[in-house]
Amino acid sequence: MGLFSFLSKDKKEDLDKGLEKTKTSIFSRISKAVAGKSKVDDEVLDNLEEILVTSDVGVETTVRIVERIQNRVARDKFLGTAELNTILKEEIAGLLLENSIEDQKGFDFALPYKPYVIMVVGVNGVGKTTTIGKLAYHFKKAGKSVLLGAADTFRAAAVDQLNIWAERVDVPIIMQGMGADPASVAYDTVNSGISRGSDVVIIDTAGRLHNKINLMNELSKIRKVVQKLIPEAPHEVLLVLDASTGQNAFEQAKQFTAATEVNALCLTKLDGTAKGGVVIGISDQFRIPVKYIGVGEKLEHLQIFNRVEFVDSLFK
Repeated sequence: MGLFSFLSKDKKEDLDKGLEKTKTSIFSRISKAVAGKSKVDDEVLDNLEEILVTSDVGVETTVRIVERIQNRVARDKFLGTAELNTILKEEIAGLLLENSIEDQKGFDFALPYKPYVIMVVGVNGVGKTTTIGKLAYHFKKAGKSVLLGAADTFRAAAVDQLNIWAERVDVPIIMQGMGADPASVAYDTVNSGISRGSDVVIIDTAGRLHNKINLMNELSKIRKVVQKLIPEAPHEVLLVLDASTGQNAFEQAKQFTAATEVNALCLTKLDGTAKGGVVIGISDQFRIPVKYIGVGEKLEHLQIFNRVEFVDSLFK
C-alpha cells in the first residue's frame, strides 16, 4: 500500500486492478523509451512527452508535467532513468495537488442541503444510469435516504433501466414514462423529496448527443423548474464521462461545461481501458473536481476519487 492511504485494503486493491491496463501500457512504453539510457536527457523527455500525450493525459497537462521534470533535471543536475517512474509519480501528484479542490473522503459527508439535489448529465453509453444506481447504493449504505428521478424520458429503456436499479438498491423512484416532460419529472422528484424528507435526490437526464442545442435547453429548463422549489438546486451537476473514449471525453467535458454549470465529474470504465491518463488531464485542465471513478462492474467499484491514491496506484 502507498505512503498515503485513505482507502480500505479492498478498495485500494480494486483501484490497483482497475488501473492495471493503463499502468501496463505506460510502464512498458517508458521502459522502451529509456532502454540503453542511464540518465534523463532531452531524448528521454521527448519520448516521455509522446507517451503521455498518446496515453490521453492531454497536451496541456503533458507539457506542464514535462516542464516540471525538466526543471528538476536542471536543479538536480543528474537524474537516472531508473528514477523516472518515481519522479513522474511525484510530479503528477504535485501538479494535481496544486488544484484548489479538496478531495471528498466518503459518502457519509455532512450534506450542506436537505434534500441534496444531484442532476446527472452525459451522453448515452457512458454508464450514466449505472453510475446513478451505484451512487444510490453508496449513499444509502452511508445511512442517507435516497430518491431517484427518471427524467431521461427520451428513451423508454432509460426509464426502465433506472427503475431496475431502484429496485436492486431498494430506493424509491419517481417516473412518468417515455415521452413525459423531463422538467415535470424533475419537479415532481424534488417536490416528493421535500415531502418525504429525503437526504439525497438524484435526477437522471437525457443522454442525446452533446452538441444538440435542444438537449442543452432541456437541461436549463430542468434547472429552472427545480429552482422554483429549492433556489440553490441542483446542488451538484455531475457529468459522467467514459474514460475509454480518451480525447472524446475531453471534448464532451468542454461541450457540457460550456453549456451547463457542471461542478462535478465522474470517469467510468477505467478497468477496461489503457487510457486512464485522461483522468489526470481532465482533473488538471477543467479545475472541476473528479468526484467519482468507476473501476469495475460491481456496486463497490464506484469509488470516491482521491488524487494521491490514484497516482499512487498508477505508479506503484
